[in-house]
Amino acid sequence: MDNDFNRSQTGSIGGTGINDSHRRGTKVWVGSAVALIALATAGAVALHLTESSAAVATAPAAPSVAVSVPLQRDLTSKLGFLGQFSAVQNVELRAQVGGTLTEIQFKDGDIVHKGDLLFVIDPEPYEIKMSQATAQLESANARLELATRELARAQTLKSTDAGTAENVEQRAAEKQAGQAAVDAAKALVRDARFDLDHCRITAPFTGRIGTHLVSIGNLVAGSRGGSSPTTLLATIVSLDPIYLNFDMSEADYMTFSREREKQKGQLADRVDIALSDEAKSSHRGTLNFIDNALDRSSGTIHARATVPNSDLFLTPGGFARVRLATSAPQSTLLVPDAAVLADQAEHMVLTVGPDDVATPKHVEVGELRGGLRVIRSGLAPTDRVIIDGIAIVRPGSKVAPHAGSIQFSSQQEDDGAKS
Repeated sequence: MDNDFNRSQTGSIGGTGINDSHRRGTKVWVGSAVALIALATAGAVALHLTESSAAVATAPAAPSVAVSVPLQRDLTSKLGFLGQFSAVQNVELRAQVGGTLTEIQFKDGDIVHKGDLLFVIDPEPYEIKMSQATAQLESANARLELATRELARAQTLKSTDAGTAENVEQRAAEKQAGQAAVDAAKALVRDARFDLDHCRITAPFTGRIGTHLVSIGNLVAGSRGGSSPTTLLATIVSLDPIYLNFDMSEADYMTFSREREKQKGQLADRVDIALSDEAKSSHRGTLNFIDNALDRSSGTIHARATVPNSDLFLTPGGFARVRLATSAPQSTLLVPDAAVLADQAEHMVLTVGPDDVATPKHVEVGELRGGLRVIRSGLAPTDRVIIDGIAIVRPGSKVAPHAGSIQFSSQQEDDGAKS
């Protein structure tokens, strides 16, 4: 029993030591875990604070944009078209008499004046004809003179009863025949003179002549009435004034017609013209013709203006931009064309309000004037429009506006771009 008791006591003492050691180990492990958790929590908090600070540091700033109120300018409303010059007079020079071409009295492309000698056809055959007609006239005049004297003698004899009435009548008939022969001879002389005069071909008006189409020595065919084939010698076109032809669409024609009724003056017919290499109008003309019907196939109507060309610079066949005034000068709002955004079939601009938020406004646009886009409606004179930096702005977003300016280019005042 003592041994059992001793063993029991010894086992009890040994068991107590083991449990105490286990408890101490458990406490150490729990303390370490708590420390690790605290450290992890502190790290997470520090990481969150770092990330938040980095997010704050990398947040994008509001885009900087230039803003300005629309430019106001008194402008005349105009319609723009593309036109082509043509000569008021365009003549083909053809011979009215046939013969050998003996002279060419101009240089190709020269400016020739009315009455200047251009071509000479060999006149010798017509000089011979003229001499024959002249001789025939002289013979007829001599016969008429003789018949006149004989009639006077017959009348004298009849008054003294030495002659008869039949003799007087015969002499009178001879005089009438002689007068008819004179008239016929005079007609032959005029005919021969006509042919002889038309051996010399002169300029019918002042203008520019083209190249000669027949060389000296060639036989040319002529015809007075053009009843038979004739030889084309050259062409000549007038230059001052000159026509400018253009076509108006039905809509533009209606706009022009309504405004023209209001104007009733020279403004309604004034045409400003810029040549193909010019940005601004350099010539002015007067509208002098509008066709009497619209072309059904193209939906346009033909119009024409007369343009002075005293320096002979404008040339038939050349193109020009036509600006047709439709109203008196009136206040117009203008913005840079780049500030206007296309919104499907409409247009809009971005404006900035007191809260510095980009706000879109739908507008009705017109043509380009002075390098700027005309705003017909939808924009107020006090609106602050984004004119620079618009590409980086989204409608409804915050922006950082700074003052900009809009410049009107007088060199591009008359460009005719459509909206």
